[in-house]
Amino acid sequence: MTTEAPAASRFSATEYRNRMRRAAAAAAERSVDALLITPSSDYLYLLGYQAPALERLTCLVIPAEGEPSLVLPRLEEPLARHRLGDLADALQVIAWDETDDPFHLVQILVSGVMRVAVQDQMWARFALRLQAAVDPAQMVAAGPTMSSLRRIKSADEVDRLRAAAAAADSAMRTITAERLSGRTEAEVSGHIRELLREAGHETAGFAIVASGPNAASPHHEAGERVIQAGDAIVVDIGGSLAGYCSDTSRTAFVGEPPAEFGALYAVLREAQAAACEAVRPGVPCSEIDAVARDIIEEAGHGEAFIHRTGHGIGLETHEEPYIVASNPEPLVAGHAFSVEPGIYIRDTWGARIEDIVVCTDAGGERLNTTSTELYIVE
Repeated sequence: MTTEAPAASRFSATEYRNRMRRAAAAAAERSVDALLITPSSDYLYLLGYQAPALERLTCLVIPAEGEPSLVLPRLEEPLARHRLGDLADALQVIAWDETDDPFHLVQILVSGVMRVAVQDQMWARFALRLQAAVDPAQMVAAGPTMSSLRRIKSADEVDRLRAAAAAADSAMRTITAERLSGRTEAEVSGHIRELLREAGHETAGFAIVASGPNAASPHHEAGERVIQAGDAIVVDIGGSLAGYCSDTSRTAFVGEPPAEFGALYAVLREAQAAACEAVRPGVPCSEIDAVARDIIEEAGHGEAFIHRTGHGIGLETHEEPYIVASNPEPLVAGHAFSVEPGIYIRDTWGARIEDIVVCTDAGGERLNTTSTELYIVE
C-alpha cells in the first residue's frame, strides 16, 4: 500500500514533467500509444501526490505523442491543483461532474489509438469499463513501461532510500539492545513502530517480531506469544520516509544459543555477506540469488531457504528488480533491492538477515549499517 509523502518532500515540478516525458518515450518504444494511470505508486511517481483511491475514476492519460491529461472528479479538482502546484500547468486537467461519464472522456482522449497500457493495480471496475471504452484498441499492462523508469533510482532517490535505511537502523539498534524476554511479540512490535516514527518515518508499515517456532514463518504476524529464554527472534521492520521505503531484518537469540543454531546462523551470515559482495553492474539478478543459495545448500539447508533472495525497493517495499533464480536481468547502477536470505526450520526456529543494497558503478553499497552478527538479548 502506497502512502503520500509530505509536500515538502516532493521533487520539483520540473522533475515530474521530465518523468512524464520519459514515460511517454518509454511507451512509444513499446509500441504503446497511451498510458492510463489510476491512483497508485505509478501515479505518485509521475505526479508527486497520491490521489484518493475512490469509486470515482481518476485517470492520468499520457499519450506517446502529445500532452498528458488528468481526468478526475470535480470534487477532487481543488485538492489536485493544490498538490500539483506549478505542475498543473503541464497537464490538461479535465474535471467531470457526477452525471458525466468519465470513461467517455478518456475514450475521447485516446480516440484512434491502437494500443493502450493500463496501470498494473487498476481496479477491475475501471479496467473493464476502460477496455470497453477504447475498443477496438488493444489493452496491455503498463507495468513493463513504468518499471523501466522506476527500477533505476536517481541520486536523489537513493539519498531518500539511504535516509530511510538509517532511520530503520536507529530503531533496530534500540530494540536489539532492550530486554525482550517476558514481553509479547505484539508488545515489541508496537514499540518498534513507535521507534520508527521517532526516527523520522511518516509511516511504520510493518514490524514483524517472530519468536521461537514462529521465527520459521517469514511473514509471521506478531501475536500474544511471550518471548522466552531459548527463543530465536526474527525482527523485520520498515516503513516510509519522504515517500521512500525502508526494510531491514536482523535475528536475535534470548540467552546463549545452542551450537546447532550458531552453526546455522554462521552459514546464513556467510551467504548474505557473499551475495552483497557480488553486487556489481552486469551481474544477473539470478546470480546474486545463486551466490546466497549455493552456500546455504552446500551446508545442507537448501530446502529451508524457501523464498527469493531479494526484491527491489523504492516508493513501494516490493518492486522490480527481483533477486530470484528466474530473473536473468543484469544489474545496472541505480538498482536498489534487498538481500535477505533466510533459513527456516519448521516448528523449531528461523533466521534472516536483510540489508538494502544499491548497485553503483563501483559495486554494491549496503544502505543498512547495523551489525549482521547474531544479537544476544535478555
